[in-house]
Amino acid sequence: MVLTTLPLVPLPAAVVVHEGRMPLTATARVHGSSPAAGILIDALARRGGPALSPADAGDDAPAPGDIVLRTDAEGSASEGYSLRIGDHVDIVGDDEAGLFYGVQTLLQLARQDDDGWSVPRTEITDAPRFPHRGVMLDVARHFFDVSEVKKFIDATSALKFNRLHLHLSDDQGWRVHIDSWPLLTELSSTTAASGDAGGFYTKDDYRDIVAYAASRHMILIPEIDLPGHTHAVGVAYPELVEAPVLNDALVTQAENLGQPLPVAGESYLGWGVGHSSVRIREERTYDFVRDVVRELAEMTPGPYIHIGGDESLGTSQEDFDHFAERATQIVVDAGKTPVAWHEMGAAAGIAEGTVGQYWGMKIPTGAHAAEAAHFVERGGALIMSAADAAYLDMKYTADFPLGLTWAAIIDVRTAYEWEPTAVLEVPDEAILGVEAPLWSETTRTIDDVEQLVFPRAAAEAEIAWSPKHAPERTWESFRGRLGTLAPLWKAEGVRFHPSADIPWSDR
Repeated sequence: MVLTTLPLVPLPAAVVVHEGRMPLTATARVHGSSPAAGILIDALARRGGPALSPADAGDDAPAPGDIVLRTDAEGSASEGYSLRIGDHVDIVGDDEAGLFYGVQTLLQLARQDDDGWSVPRTEITDAPRFPHRGVMLDVARHFFDVSEVKKFIDATSALKFNRLHLHLSDDQGWRVHIDSWPLLTELSSTTAASGDAGGFYTKDDYRDIVAYAASRHMILIPEIDLPGHTHAVGVAYPELVEAPVLNDALVTQAENLGQPLPVAGESYLGWGVGHSSVRIREERTYDFVRDVVRELAEMTPGPYIHIGGDESLGTSQEDFDHFAERATQIVVDAGKTPVAWHEMGAAAGIAEGTVGQYWGMKIPTGAHAAEAAHFVERGGALIMSAADAAYLDMKYTADFPLGLTWAAIIDVRTAYEWEPTAVLEVPDEAILGVEAPLWSETTRTIDDVEQLVFPRAAAEAEIAWSPKHAPERTWESFRGRLGTLAPLWKAEGVRFHPSADIPWSDR
């Protein structure tokens, strides 16, 4: 078998390239009843490609140039697929997700030259390395509406991401309606960071996002950040939160940025962290957590609810551990698997099976490694989001107009060249996968978000999907393949950052 570079991101597991190309013309029909057929037809049309048409029902004999989409329940790998291009295209998914990913691969292969549209004759067998391949969108610090989230889903699922983590609450705002605590959206959703306009999702909005993500084979993971990052909760229900705890770093940051300090009962417009906490020893707090988790669980078909747990700087360790143990159990009692940032691993009695999300550095500092490892000891697993590699809100360069620098300056190569199983001393099988977060302090529009996310999300997608030791899993190969995504992103209206170290294609 000969491996030859194809213009694909993420890199497939196995590829054989044959001579020649198969023309794609308007006479081609798409066979199969999968929703992936409509996605293929629509996406190719948006790029100005040939207007494919669905084959008639019952017409099982593909003509030259046709595209056949089908699933095979006997497939051995969940989300896997095979793609064969000879005189016609045959995509076989191990399941509907695999079929969808096979279509995304075909869309990347389709190219227009002087002779028209075509695809290379090739054979691909592919399946993901990790089951969790996630992106996180912070809609709390700045709010993004349903249509903008759907656009984000389209662009990231095309890279074979299968998890969408929505950060729904923070000090700056609460973004999803909860019937039993209606003041959260009435009073705590109206503003955003830097005094920008806020917003929130009705329950119908939220269900719409969940359903749309599912149509692109993404499981939605809602996050309510607790016990810290809860200043907005106190704007609506002051009896649930402690007074802000200020520290020298917070005061200095506010002075340097010209931002206000948090004031109890008033919307917080700054970026500082660590000053807020719910009242951990008040039983009413757990009524609140239970109600929120219950209502989210009722609207969320996926298995996970994320309950935060990071940067509770004004909370004693004893109180924090007490809250972590109770909150994770509340999620379990609601029938979901709890997910928490790695700090919650400090609590000895977190619910068994809780998944930890590691956001420390590639070389762990302080107690971060031990906290993360405790999730594994309690029967859970880990999602790797190393801040100095996978945080998409960091700047590309020191003078880039968007993003922050507290974790690192992350160019595309830095985003690509890290290994999630090499960060912590845990078994490889304890790593559930990779997630790339986008925190929204500096992103006031979805265009801003896209400039930070793309192209670096493609690097995280390859780390999460592709084999660790494939011959072409190299920076030089990746940068060349990445450059070929430009026409697709332009056709979809994705405002990516054209990093100078990538050879971008115009066709």
